[in-house]
Amino acid sequence: MTAPASALTDAYHRLTEAFPGMTVRELGPGEAAPRGDGWVGADALAAGGAGLDAFLMWDDAQVRRDHGRPGRPDVIASFGLHRYAWPACLLITLPWFLHRRVPRFPVAQVSYDRTRGPMDFAVRTGAFACLPGDPAAALPGARVVPDEEALRAEVREAVAEHMEPLLAGFGPRMRRRGRALWGMVTDEVVEGLWYVAGLFGEHEQRRAERELELLLPGTTKPYVGTAAFRELTGPAGEALPTRDRVSCCMYYTLAPQDTCATCPRTCDTDRVVKLLAEAAS
Repeated sequence: MTAPASALTDAYHRLTEAFPGMTVRELGPGEAAPRGDGWVGADALAAGGAGLDAFLMWDDAQVRRDHGRPGRPDVIASFGLHRYAWPACLLITLPWFLHRRVPRFPVAQVSYDRTRGPMDFAVRTGAFACLPGDPAAALPGARVVPDEEALRAEVREAVAEHMEPLLAGFGPRMRRRGRALWGMVTDEVVEGLWYVAGLFGEHEQRRAERELELLLPGTTKPYVGTAAFRELTGPAGEALPTRDRVSCCMYYTLAPQDTCATCPRTCDTDRVVKLLAEAAS
């Protein structure tokens, strides 16, 4: 089904061109949000009941299949939240990064399906913020804000509006609260945009680092910490960009030797080895 044009359409098309693992369909007027056959509403995940139970069964099955044993329930819930939040934050951060447009997505306006391979979203677009002079300012739902800092505040508010109900649903199962949950959201905001910007090219990835440092300077509650980018040096003098995650994804509980390069549990010596391996692959 052809998606209707909106202030966000170009950003979502460019996302899928660079990253075919994620698609975003904008629902037309009167078009029902997809449900069943793998689709779940973000509001059902936030409710923390049967919808979340069914959603986490996918993570439980994946862990059993890949590791030959079950994961702890809190680890499974952490995986499930990460696998939703990483792409969901891009629904907001990518239009901001590419076009300086910040949509609002209450949980009732987002549906998600990860069962067919790509991460598929169906969204009901509506209100968005933009800067003075943006041609999209004349579109229905547009709200003009005065400057870049005001737009960054819109990004932070939009992500929090979407994620806060989801943290209420996932949090009790993860045995995490407050700061730990918002630390995880901070990481998803940073690492999702950083990764996708890298698919657009090195220049865009460096620009994303600068934009994210301004977005998350470390004083913007409920977010925790800064974007935390830094650079390591390889054995041949190579520059190896990295960052320090606020949270841990808990993968070490399944494979202690296989932590990620930005994990707070990974020392710099091991980071260099991992980053060189990633670059070689």
